[in-house]
Amino acid sequence: MPSIEELFQAFPQNPAIYYTLVFALLVGVFKLTTFLLKFGSLIVDTFVVPPVDFVKYGANSGKWAVVTGASDGIGKEFAFQLARRGFAIVLVSRTKSKLEAVAEEISAKYKTNTKIVPFDAASDDEANYLELEKTIYDLPITILINNVGQSHSIPVPFLETDSTELRNIITINNTATLRITQVIAPIIAATVEKSRGKARGLILTMGSFGGLLPTPYLAVYSGSKAFLQQWSNALAGELNPEGIDVELVISYLVTSAMSKIRRSSITIPNAKDFVASALRGVGRRGGAQERFATSTPYWTHALMHFGIDNTVGVYSKLANKLNLNMHKSIRQRALKKKARTAAGVSAEKKD
Repeated sequence: MPSIEELFQAFPQNPAIYYTLVFALLVGVFKLTTFLLKFGSLIVDTFVVPPVDFVKYGANSGKWAVVTGASDGIGKEFAFQLARRGFAIVLVSRTKSKLEAVAEEISAKYKTNTKIVPFDAASDDEANYLELEKTIYDLPITILINNVGQSHSIPVPFLETDSTELRNIITINNTATLRITQVIAPIIAATVEKSRGKARGLILTMGSFGGLLPTPYLAVYSGSKAFLQQWSNALAGELNPEGIDVELVISYLVTSAMSKIRRSSITIPNAKDFVASALRGVGRRGGAQERFATSTPYWTHALMHFGIDNTVGVYSKLANKLNLNMHKSIRQRALKKKARTAAGVSAEKKD
C-alpha cells in the first residue's frame, strides 16, 4: 500500500487533484482533532473534574431550594440531596399528603426547614401560581429544580393521542414550567443581588433523550422536551448577567413512576444515582458537548448521547427509524399486557 507521500508524488502534474487531496487531508485532521478534544472533554467532565461545591449557591447559609414534582422519584431525590447539602426546601407537587410525608422525612433526617405547596400543574390554574408566590415571596431562594413532567401512558401514534393527555403533557411540561420559573427566577435574582457576590443562583430543568432525539409514538412528549431545550438555552443567556446559572439536564431512562421501570441497570440508574450525577455535574456538559448550557451527566447516558451525536446524528433518518421501531414494539407489548389484564378482570367478575 503506497504511503501518503507516495500518493501525493503520483500527482505532481495535476494541481487540482493534488490540492483536493491536501484539502481532504486537512479536513480529516481537523475532524479527528475536534472529535478527540470533545471526547476528552466528556471524559474529564464525567470522570475527572471534582463535584461542584454548592457553597457557590449558598449551601449552609440559610438559602432555600424549590423542587417541583417533589413527592416521588427524581424530584424527591433532588429535595433530599439538596437538603443534605445544606438547603432548606420548598416542595411543590400535586398531592398534599405525599408532600407532608416527604417534608417530615427531610426535616427529621437533615434538620432543615421545609415548606410545601400543593400544586396541580395540569390545571394551569392561576390560583396555583398565586399560592406558590405567597409561600415563597420572602424566602432567600437560590435554586430552582424544574422537575415536574408527564409523558404518554404508553407509546401512541400522534393521530391517536388522547386530547386530554396531549393538553396535560404540554401544560405540565411547558406552560407550568415556564410560569413557575417566572414566579421564582426574580426571587433568585433578588437573593443573588443581596448576597453581593457571595452566592449565585441555579435553575436546573429536566430534559430527556425524548427531546434530544425526535421520537415517533411519543411525538407530543418529544416535542415538549425539545421545546425546553431551546427555552432553557435562551434563558441561560438572559440570566447569566443576573448571576443565575441555567442548565437543561438530559437523561435517558431512570427508574421512576413515569418510566414504569422498576429495575435499574447499567444504562438505567435509580433516581438516587441519577440525581447525584446531575448535582455533581452542574456546570459541566458531560455527553452534551455540542450544546450550550446543557448537561448529560450520568456516565452511560453521556456516552450514549456522544455516540449518537457523533455517528448517525440525533436528527438522522436512521435514528428516527430505530426510535420508531423501538416504540412500536413497546406499544405492542403494552397493549398485549393491557388485554391480558382486562381478560383477567373479566374472568374474576364471572367467577
